Amino acid sequence: MTRHDFPVFPVRSESFAEGQTLPPAQRSGKMRAGGQDESPQLSWSGAPAGTKGYAVTMFDPDAPGRGGFWHWAVVDVPAGVTSLPAGAGAEGGRLLPPGAIQLRNDGGFHGYLGAAPPPGHGPHRYVITVHALDIAPSGLDEHTAPGSLEVKLSRHTLGRGTLTGILERH
Repeated sequence: MTRHDFPVFPVRSESFAEGQTLPPAQRSGKMRAGGQDESPQLSWSGAPAGTKGYAVTMFDPDAPGRGGFWHWAVVDVPAGVTSLPAGAGAEGGRLLPPGAIQLRNDGGFHGYLGAAPPPGHGPHRYVITVHALDIAPSGLDEHTAPGSLEVKLSRHTLGRGTLTGILERH
């Protein structure tokens, strides 16, 4: 397998379905998109053998500017965990499993920042990815930038699952 040819496993959410418009709870209030900045409920199964931990990210590849926008990044989710409750991405991470760490998002804080595409910019994809990793802990900390996480993930991902929500503001 090449670095980009990972086994895929399913990721589901009680908050929204694949390809659906993100509901208000998953939209941003901080960025005036009429939302609540609540991370969605997530569950997954079927990670590859040898998984030692997970990272969970949400990225908007359609954001203007420097190549996308990181809305959420969590590392060091233990291998035995296969779901996160809605709101796990709140600042402080009190609903995250013990040991999990939230990195700073591109909005400048440690937590989930809801979807907020610029009005009139067209539809944006919000890609949530659960990365099954061959390392635990990751060696990253809360000061790690999401871009640096990408480098780490490219070397240690065994498999991944994605769930994509859409949002467009007129």
